Amino acid sequence: MTDILVIGGGPAGMMAAIAAGQSGKRVLLLEKNEKLGKKLFITGKGRCNITNACDLEDFPKNIVRNPKFLFSAFYSLTNDMLVSMLNENGLPTKVERGGRVFPVSDKSNDVIRCLTSLLHKANVAIRLNSAVKELKSSSNGFLVRTEKESFLANKVILASGGASYPVTGSTGDGYRFAQAFHHEIIPPAASLVPLVEKGDFCSQVQGLSLKNVTFTLYQNNKKLFGDLGEMLFTHFGLSGPLVLSASAYLNSRETQNVCGVIDFKPALSNEKLDARLLRDFDVNKNKQLKNVASGLLPAKLVLPFLHKIGLDPALPIHSITKTQREKLIHGLKAFEIPIAGVRGMDEAIITRGGVKTAQVNPSTMESKLMPGLYFAGELLDVDALTGGFNLQIAFSTGFLAGLSAAEQ
Repeated sequence: MTDILVIGGGPAGMMAAIAAGQSGKRVLLLEKNEKLGKKLFITGKGRCNITNACDLEDFPKNIVRNPKFLFSAFYSLTNDMLVSMLNENGLPTKVERGGRVFPVSDKSNDVIRCLTSLLHKANVAIRLNSAVKELKSSSNGFLVRTEKESFLANKVILASGGASYPVTGSTGDGYRFAQAFHHEIIPPAASLVPLVEKGDFCSQVQGLSLKNVTFTLYQNNKKLFGDLGEMLFTHFGLSGPLVLSASAYLNSRETQNVCGVIDFKPALSNEKLDARLLRDFDVNKNKQLKNVASGLLPAKLVLPFLHKIGLDPALPIHSITKTQREKLIHGLKAFEIPIAGVRGMDEAIITRGGVKTAQVNPSTMESKLMPGLYFAGELLDVDALTGGFNLQIAFSTGFLAGLSAAEQ
């Protein structure tokens, strides 16, 4: 008989086990993979964007769904507390653009190694290659079965992840376990996922990365998202931090009448851009439009861009009309890319949807329907933008669940 059994060895599960173990309880952590933190290993392109260094009051602005549910969790383990915990246990960190916190080594494996060390210090028993097949209540707690073993536990913390990147083990098992205890599941969908273009413009400039541009996403002419940052053209459409964040506001099942709009010159108003063009045109009267446009856009983008907005690249500068100049300005400030949909769950960084938060106590992460059952991490219907916010959600909800299970 164990005091607390944690299902899932990702960031939420590891932190839950650490918090419970540090409280002196007998804790068992079950992980279906051959190692802990398999999905954590690939986050941030293998660098692991641990959290964000912004003020804690700014966190809710970056939470897309159910931000109020997370208040208690964030204050039980703040971003500063998380960083201090890791620093004190041998993981130095650094802060980069946008407040993103990374390990100094730029290696996600070092984060996993640090968390594993904390698990051992907290005397947490770990079973790898132990996929849970059944979870049910028993006369004195819970019965948990894997293919090889059965365990009895007073409390259970479900931290088995969502449904994104299924190759890492996030195959939605937790939804099934939660439903067995009558929890409602908000249908899982891909989030923080690349967008698929309706057309072939992006494929013409695939591999091109843009910085300091504004990307705005519309559906039925209603603005869903807009921000300044970086984006990437791919063979199928759009990706990069801006685009991934934009996808969090788009229902991946309803992608009719969706359009992405790029402002290539966000620092210039239409009037200032017009004044610049007039100066450039005056100096380059005898050149072709494509030559002047190369001073405004990356070389790879010039010809596809001009064809897309309906201007002849060979057009002599001295012959350009006011209407044609206005068309160029509109293209630079509001370049439209129709969106057909999103990429699949296997490319999504996180899952939107999950266990309905109204059925979970936000002060403890305990089920309101089944005493002794707790939830943490991506399994819950909470998700955020890129920048370390989703990992902080995992760590904070895990910590609160572990602490609460140990105390109650």
